[in-house]
Amino acid sequence: MFVQEEKIFAGKVLRLHICASDGAEWLEEATEDTSVEQLKERCLKQCAHGSLEDPKSVTQHKLIHAASKRVLSDAKTIAEENVQDHDVLLLVKKRAPSPLPKMADVSAEEKKKQEQKAPDRDAIVRATAGLPSCNMDRAVVQTSLRDFQTELRKILLSLIEVAQKLLALSPGAVELFTKANAMLDEDEEERVDETALRQLTEMGFPESRAVKALRLNHMSVPQAMEWLIEHADDPAIDTPLPGHTSPGTTGAEASAEAAAGSSEDDEEARDELTEIFKKIRRKRAFRADARAVISLMEMGFDEKEVMDALRVSNNQQSAACEWLLGDRKPSPEELDKGIDPNSPLFQAILDNPVVQLGLTNPKTLLAFEDMLENPLNSTQWMNDPETGPVMLQISRIFQTMNRT
Repeated sequence: MFVQEEKIFAGKVLRLHICASDGAEWLEEATEDTSVEQLKERCLKQCAHGSLEDPKSVTQHKLIHAASKRVLSDAKTIAEENVQDHDVLLLVKKRAPSPLPKMADVSAEEKKKQEQKAPDRDAIVRATAGLPSCNMDRAVVQTSLRDFQTELRKILLSLIEVAQKLLALSPGAVELFTKANAMLDEDEEERVDETALRQLTEMGFPESRAVKALRLNHMSVPQAMEWLIEHADDPAIDTPLPGHTSPGTTGAEASAEAAAGSSEDDEEARDELTEIFKKIRRKRAFRADARAVISLMEMGFDEKEVMDALRVSNNQQSAACEWLLGDRKPSPEELDKGIDPNSPLFQAILDNPVVQLGLTNPKTLLAFEDMLENPLNSTQWMNDPETGPVMLQISRIFQTMNRT
């Protein structure tokens, strides 16, 4: 009997359960050495009832092993894909790739993007070529947009004068302003944290250097220690910080003030008030941020310029740098001038009932003095139940007058 050679060497026959995407199901027999592509072609013929009209249909379909959810490779045999007898295979059509955009669609998309794009400088020039030129005086614009902080300082200086005169008429005025002087003493920034200073001196650092390091690093012992180590070989390490005097000088000034105070003990209360006012004004003297001074001087500016810049900019280093590089306005001299007492703005402030009542409160005077020395404390006084309403009225009147 003659037997075909392929039957002799044929592998094990597997009975596979095929499920098509249209819901058809059947059993397909195939040997282990049958390729996945051949099996897929036979399955497609089964779906087409014996004829495969489009040969490309084979590449547009795929077989999936249902149990493992694997897509079977056309180049491998079903044995290599580890397909077992009675396994379920899914015959599904591959998802067609999204078509490439037509040139017309691309052009329309690009046109839409161009329409949404902001005009460039040349387009603006072309569009405004027919408009009449208008030369705007920038100085006038800058003057009209006055800086509230600068104007507030002038307002506070003038209001302090008024508040001092009103409070001087009240009973116990001398005691009142003596307490005010003491309260300002409590906020002195010249003090050095004794505990922090002792820690650094116990490490072996000289006291003068330790004091300088603590002031530069806001009383932080670790940062001060790092600064001392980094600048140990700096020839200027023992140079006093700008705006700070030696302990001997401070003591001499204190003794002079004490002598002056003792010589006026027998004077009238009015003269005593005047002396207290002078002491309060001396405490208002500007003290520059030492770290900002050093940073700005390293840029090449001299110390006087730096001190003026920091004073004008309320100790803000970036604003001080802009002032030094700009037109340097306002000038430092303008900071000590109050607002014109006859100006409509100042008259409107004085006519406000809330401000009038607030000027008779000693706390308002202390708030004004503190804001002159520490502008960043303005928010604190704005939130205070006693001084907040006064500051709110001043701000509203300023904004209203500035818009007219």
